[in-house]
Amino acid sequence: MKTSDALAPPASLRRIALRFVLLLGAVSLFADATYEGARSITGPFLATLGASAAVVGVVAGAGELLGYGVRLLSGLLADRLRRYWPLTLAGYTLNLIAVPLLALAGRWDVAALLIVAERIGKAIRTPPRDAMLSHATTQVGSGFGFGVHEALDQIGAVGGPLLVAAVLGTGATYRHAFAALVLPAVVSLSLLLVARRTYPEPSALEPLSHRVSAAGLPQSLRWYLVGTGLVAAGYADFSLLAYHFARTQVVSAEAVPLLYALAMASDAGAAILFGRWFDRVGLRALVSATLLAAGFAPLAFLGGPPAVVLATVLWGVGIGVQESILRAAVAEMVSRDRRASAYGIFNAVFGVCWFAGSATMGILYGLNPVFLVAFSLLAQLAAVPFFVAAGGRLSRTGPGHHP
Repeated sequence: MKTSDALAPPASLRRIALRFVLLLGAVSLFADATYEGARSITGPFLATLGASAAVVGVVAGAGELLGYGVRLLSGLLADRLRRYWPLTLAGYTLNLIAVPLLALAGRWDVAALLIVAERIGKAIRTPPRDAMLSHATTQVGSGFGFGVHEALDQIGAVGGPLLVAAVLGTGATYRHAFAALVLPAVVSLSLLLVARRTYPEPSALEPLSHRVSAAGLPQSLRWYLVGTGLVAAGYADFSLLAYHFARTQVVSAEAVPLLYALAMASDAGAAILFGRWFDRVGLRALVSATLLAAGFAPLAFLGGPPAVVLATVLWGVGIGVQESILRAAVAEMVSRDRRASAYGIFNAVFGVCWFAGSATMGILYGLNPVFLVAFSLLAQLAAVPFFVAAGGRLSRTGPGHHP
């Protein structure tokens, strides 16, 4: 969007902003198809190259942990240099090019480097991308804008593994599957270049009333980050749910992928619905969603087949809320000139707490699933007072506050 477009009538400006949200959503759709498709087979691919189970675990963990730190640096750098597009382009390029290059990896250590590089690329582009997206969401609603983006993102997250499955179903190898993922990667990068050309200054989409300057990060964000960390720590990864389902045979092995697809569908729907609700009532929507989604743990780990299905839906709802409202609220709390930094901090806190919580819950599950359920519930319920505190301060001090 050119600066002159900011003078367009409000209705026209909203349409322009929505097109930017949809365009970035399409970029994410094809990007997710690329790297989520790859992640569905990187474990067994590393095994074919001679990597042990320990190596596979270390590579996955190292990529995620490095990514959390890089997100923090990327956000700070984007705000300091005001170079949001170059960092976004560089991150997406590394993120997506690393995937098809796996088709050429002949040793597990080379493949491991590419897998870690893909995670680092994603980390580089996420804070500046979300900061640019936040400018457009001020026109269409922060919750709705981030919700639409997440819904499109999840379409790609499902489509990528399905593409890989289709390739492997023909009798092709893992290398052929990685090579096939060059197609969504090229589409994503092409759309990103279109977005860069069409909207060189996304900040022009944000109305003057949102351009609030403040010294440092607001107190509301600090309370909010505590709540975010607690939710992340108490949210079991689906891999742990799937492990439990397989171990207890509460559902058949064939049903587990179907449950994951159900979770992704719930994710996409919840992102839009709760995002819309957030635009109307603010963080009260997050409090309600947190209380609702917390019920997944006892249902998943202590219930029978019907409870497992409901748990899967609630788990997907929680993920959708995390990817829509949690991101949207940051845009409401922080002025635009510090937003990429805030997103970097937010992502780092969320990622580290998710990693620590996942490890803790894995240990607790080995002792007794009841301990895991108790930890999960306590952590998520403990987040509610911090969200309430953040919402109270936001309504009095934050940009774009909700009545």
